[in-house]
Amino acid sequence: MASDDIAQLADVLSKIHVGDGELGFKGSGLKLDNAESVEELIREMEQYPGLRALRLEGNTLGVDAARAIAKALESKDLLQRCYWSDMFTGRLRSEIPTALRCLGGALMSSGARLTDLDLSDNAFGPDGLKGIEQLLKSPSCHTLQELRLNNCGMGIGGGKILAEALIEGHSQSSAYGAPLKLRVFIAGRNRLENEGASALANAFQLMGSLEEVHMPQNGINHAGVVALASAMQHNPELRVLNFNDNTFTKRGTLAMAQALRHLRNVQVINFGDCLVRSEGAIALAAVLREGLPILKELNLSFGEITEAAALVVAQAAMDKPDMEKVDLNGNSLGEEGCEALREAMKNMNKGSMLASLSDDDGEPDDEGEDAADDADHDDASDDCSEDNEEDSEIVKENGITRKDDSPAKPQSPAEIMSVLSCPSAERLLQLGEMRMSLQQQVDASDPHKAADILLKIASLYSEEPETKTAVLETIDAVLKKLLSGSVFQSYCFLSSLLVMMGLLKGEGKMKKVSLVPGQLLCLEHAIQQEYFLQHHAALLHTFMSKNSGALESCSTASERLSSTLEKKCHDQH
Repeated sequence: MASDDIAQLADVLSKIHVGDGELGFKGSGLKLDNAESVEELIREMEQYPGLRALRLEGNTLGVDAARAIAKALESKDLLQRCYWSDMFTGRLRSEIPTALRCLGGALMSSGARLTDLDLSDNAFGPDGLKGIEQLLKSPSCHTLQELRLNNCGMGIGGGKILAEALIEGHSQSSAYGAPLKLRVFIAGRNRLENEGASALANAFQLMGSLEEVHMPQNGINHAGVVALASAMQHNPELRVLNFNDNTFTKRGTLAMAQALRHLRNVQVINFGDCLVRSEGAIALAAVLREGLPILKELNLSFGEITEAAALVVAQAAMDKPDMEKVDLNGNSLGEEGCEALREAMKNMNKGSMLASLSDDDGEPDDEGEDAADDADHDDASDDCSEDNEEDSEIVKENGITRKDDSPAKPQSPAEIMSVLSCPSAERLLQLGEMRMSLQQQVDASDPHKAADILLKIASLYSEEPETKTAVLETIDAVLKKLLSGSVFQSYCFLSSLLVMMGLLKGEGKMKKVSLVPGQLLCLEHAIQQEYFLQHHAALLHTFMSKNSGALESCSTASERLSSTLEKKCHDQH
């Protein structure tokens, strides 16, 4: 070892942090190639009998140096915390697994029981995971509480290896009567994608002990997000969820929203840059209204959320006593929308809660959408049907359907199916008392179908007394059922209704309905009923006030509906 290198190491050792059982060489920039280069370091380790934490991050470790350090670690049975991030800069990728196996083997031989392991920023890929696979399975990691593997380039293969190791570790530790209870998991920037994320979801669900999960920037889309969401709701102590810069879209956001309904300890949610969009934002607003009692921070930035949906989120966030920050920056509000959001927060004395809106993306450009919708019309029904079936399955898998709604429906009489397939006032009247059976055709777990049935029935409205009574009674029965469940159920339904009315741009190719005045008049009637709660009316009113042009063809009925909505929203209960 060159004399200047020895001098550098001696200088570093004179400044090392020693205390609380910790020996630290953090950020020293040491180039440790061989046994000679770590002699002084090892001497310090040997002279520290109560060593509980070893910081080697910010240095670069070769295989021979790792072997020498490993030899010293074999006697450190009290070691609990290994901070070994950014430890292989400039090393060949093929060297890293060998170095990790040496260090891991020493920990296992020593009988150490780790609580913290940080190997972030090492870019070792799937092969690096193979280097720590046995360590993660061993008793040395059965006590692990924090695992940090940020920016390691794991990829799908590494994610699967890691998941299998955690599952095996949990199985073995459970057999000893003390199951692995990982609290903090950090693995951002690892290109895990759907397969890696889904594999890890299995491990997370099995452990059920997570308090913080950070998995930003992993190329995960809705399939992987749904798997993770299912796992999250089995971890009741979750406090922090960070999935920034993955791609949720509607399906992933609905699944995450459903999971959040089961979690009472969440304090920080970071779904920024996740393409949550407006339908997803409405679903999350519902969860804010009925759950998340101690939430402090909500990040829905850069998610293509429009002004009306952002306002719905803001309104729902107002009642959270511990809320400190709502981030809606980088969405599609437009200048007027940003000002409206600031004003709304200010009026509720929550102006300081709103993060900057300096990077707003401007109002969405809808030009040409109608033409595109027409061009796609031939395929729309098939694609829409597939999308809705998958959305419904997500809803059912995540437990949204209530038990009293879930039994298989009896075969519907031909008369009822006739009304739905080819609606007419005459057929509705002919049903007589069977009209009430129409509500059996709607299910909160299939909000699109429910909205479609509602609009079909409402389209039969007329001022002829008998028809008017029959239509309104049926509308009341259907809506009472749809709106009497959870806030989440009701918001999913209202969201689908808004899409079909042209007041909200939905995902996929859900077909907009050509509205007639009677449909709006039925809604006006419904809003005045007890089952139509004030916050339901506020949701509709927010979207109508921001998209009034969508109802131009029914201007008189639209004005009546708007007026009734405004009155309902301002009523004090």
